[in-house]
Amino acid sequence: MKIDLVTDTFPPDVNGVAMTLGRLSDGLRRRGHQVHVIRTGEGGGRGETVAASVRLPGYKEVRVGLPGPFKLRKRWLKRRPDAVYVATESPLGGSAISAAETLGIPVAAGFHTNFHEYMEQYRLGGLQPAAMSYLKRLHNRADLTMAPTADVVEALRAAGFANVELLGRGVDTRLFHPSKRCANLRSEWGVREGSPVVLVVGRMAPEKSLPLAMECFRRMRERVPDLHCVCVGDGPMRESLAARHPSVSFVGVKTGEELARHYASADILLFPSETETFGNVLLEGMASGLVTVSYDYAASGQHVVDGVNGLKVAKGDAGAFLDRALAALRERQGEIPAEARRRAEGLGWDRVIEGFEGNLRRIAENRGGVQLSLRERKKRRKRQFRSVFISDVHLGTPDSKVREVIDFLKHVRCGKLYLNGDIVDGWALRRGSKWRKRHSRFVRTILKKMEKEDTEVIYCRGNHDDILDRFLPLGFGNLKFLKETVHHGADGRRYLVVHGDGFDSVSTNHKWLAVLGAVGYDTLLGVNRLYNRWRAWCGKESFSLSRKVKARVKSAVSFVDRYEMQLQELARQRKCDGIICGHIHTPEDKQVGEIRYLNSGDWVESLTAIVEHEDGRFELVEYERFMAELDGEVRAGLDGAEGTADAAGRQVAAPRSAAAGRGPLAGINA
Repeated sequence: MKIDLVTDTFPPDVNGVAMTLGRLSDGLRRRGHQVHVIRTGEGGGRGETVAASVRLPGYKEVRVGLPGPFKLRKRWLKRRPDAVYVATESPLGGSAISAAETLGIPVAAGFHTNFHEYMEQYRLGGLQPAAMSYLKRLHNRADLTMAPTADVVEALRAAGFANVELLGRGVDTRLFHPSKRCANLRSEWGVREGSPVVLVVGRMAPEKSLPLAMECFRRMRERVPDLHCVCVGDGPMRESLAARHPSVSFVGVKTGEELARHYASADILLFPSETETFGNVLLEGMASGLVTVSYDYAASGQHVVDGVNGLKVAKGDAGAFLDRALAALRERQGEIPAEARRRAEGLGWDRVIEGFEGNLRRIAENRGGVQLSLRERKKRRKRQFRSVFISDVHLGTPDSKVREVIDFLKHVRCGKLYLNGDIVDGWALRRGSKWRKRHSRFVRTILKKMEKEDTEVIYCRGNHDDILDRFLPLGFGNLKFLKETVHHGADGRRYLVVHGDGFDSVSTNHKWLAVLGAVGYDTLLGVNRLYNRWRAWCGKESFSLSRKVKARVKSAVSFVDRYEMQLQELARQRKCDGIICGHIHTPEDKQVGEIRYLNSGDWVESLTAIVEHEDGRFELVEYERFMAELDGEVRAGLDGAEGTADAAGRQVAAPRSAAAGRGPLAGINA
């Protein structure tokens, strides 16, 4: 699968959310998935994109991602993921959900932090209802919300959150291990051999209830005078706490092996926070063989059995927390440390990563299936056709969908390829439009088909590439430039192939007006791009203004009708059975009397082509459906070769491709 993670925090940030996302992304990559992380912060390594952000005032360790719907939509249009995971509910996360909604990409959200509960700690309790309402609206726009504990899942469901599932947390029991206990580190703290050490790990911030931890240490030291306290972490309260508690060692942020040594070199972990969604610190302490003291919720509620593998009290009972902290002085020499370690050994990350992968795969399949991997895409077979007709690519303009037309041509093989006018937009280039590298790739694709597949290419000039008029007719081996030609079908029928601008009176008699119209059309497309960006911001799907105009404006509708009738009459005059044209960017396949009218559309908006099968059948095909059917064939082949299994492990029949029973290709007018 191709998975994009969107987050405000990621390693090397030091916090539970960053650590969890680092484990998940590494685990997914080990399982063969392509993972890209869109994150805030500085730098950014391979497989990461750094998004714009601002530091939270008074809390420099925390960055808030700024909205980026246009950049996200642009990225996902080019590199569409199978699923998006939004880990944080910032403006960046909200814009990611909007962009994914617009593009129809499955999106899951993570509930990692109780932001609404933080409000009370920062004296903003009156904003709690508004914060909860915002979180609910945001998460309910996602296909799935993943929460770390059963009590959080139930609380969110009770609050009106939809589609909430449990995704637990794990702990690295090889990194966090009692064997990492370090006498030299304890000596640096000034601790005598055999003296107990109390550890506090986490952000030095109001929501962590650190004054209670300091009060516990003071009371515990009354019992054991040589007790020492070490605080690992940083945050806005560190300096004030250090000033008020000079006997406590505030050692700052620690990570990796260094953090593991700090855990193992202590004896008791105090974890008084009441705002955790999980609390990775608790599992790390248990894995390190510490006696943990915590409130009975989140990770503690799920994994701690009071008096067996840790100590815990009812959430909010500070007095009871103090009593259990004092009891920990006695329990550190009992069986609790060993039982804590045994419990942690059953909480590896592999199971969590497997569940995370399964959730993302499920929402992707519910939305139409997982995209093929790069290796699987290479298994797509080219479709064989007798002839292919495309028109109106408009190379040299920003709205030319040249990547899509190249992709289409790479997946077809044909004896004849008709380029039916306006392939290059000379008018736009004369007005200063830029020729891009991708436009050159189209030319190379055509030349490669001529050389390697022996494809005959017939280029019929259009009005935007009318500079060819002075050279016609012209030929170079398998490449011919013509004004018009007659195509002889496999069934013996004759089809006039012409761009069609000759039957547009504006193009033929008033070229200045046609050029002005082209400028207006390009301007409309530019406005349409801006309008669709605004729609993306609002979470709406893209919209075509020009198609709306063609469908609703009576003069436009009547022009198209007259154009089709005139071309059909031309086919009769040339004693042809049908006509194949372009020009008006309106794909069509219809029979009027004895004349077949075929318009190949364009590669600016409709992304369509006309194909002739080996038996002489003509079909109008649309790019996205064409590629989807190729992918369906690959999936069917993979399922047929490997088989599939139901939830109980029984083999079941492989699904048929989307094209099964519908012939070799499902056209948009079939």
